Amino acid sequence: MAKESILVVDDEREILELVKYNLAKEGYNVVCVETGEDALSAARLKLPDLVLLDLMLPGVDGLEVCRKLKADPKTQEIPVVMLTAKGGEADIVAGLELGAADYVTKPFSPRVLTARIKAVLRRDQSENGDAQATIKINDLVIHAGRHQVLVADRPVDLTASEFRILLFMARKPGWVFTRQQIVDAAQGDDVYVSERFVTDRSVDVHIVSLRRKLGPCGGYIDTVRGVGYRLKDE
Repeated sequence: MAKESILVVDDEREILELVKYNLAKEGYNVVCVETGEDALSAARLKLPDLVLLDLMLPGVDGLEVCRKLKADPKTQEIPVVMLTAKGGEADIVAGLELGAADYVTKPFSPRVLTARIKAVLRRDQSENGDAQATIKINDLVIHAGRHQVLVADRPVDLTASEFRILLFMARKPGWVFTRQQIVDAAQGDDVYVSERFVTDRSVDVHIVSLRRKLGPCGGYIDTVRGVGYRLKDE
């Protein structure tokens, strides 16, 4: 049975060859391109199961590529893993806000990178497989399989990380979760924890954004001082 297809985008040929060799060794179908424009064309021509995307690209940069992929209904569900030398917190938060599924900094271990990609694909399959799961808390409705959130029957536009955090808390309303538990839920099943794309500090950023986007239902998210957060069950 053929494995998933991965679109790798990087303007450094040595990086492309290294990544392609290691992913192909694991059985993945790998397509490599060197520019943002080619990445958008390739993703729309034949939808990959995952995009591994460098941020520092000539012309259309990686953040803009991610923004365009997430704005297009045809490609918005493709998980994007950002691979870049830009490891500052502002860059990480920018990637999260655009819907990146994970964030790996250069230089990187091919073994760790492969494990991260496997974790993202596993998480994506698990979420898509739960297509009939719907959680309703008063005016807040969360449809897991569709990655859809409704407030009073109106759709709410969330990033991938915001959606995973909300879904994680909504599955156990009333339970209090620490920031680290929320980090782990947003990150997925990755056992390699040296490069978190979600941090304790960025959890607070996501919670603020969630409250704002959920409008009247934003008050359902409680801060439990000294512990973390919970989603009210009433």
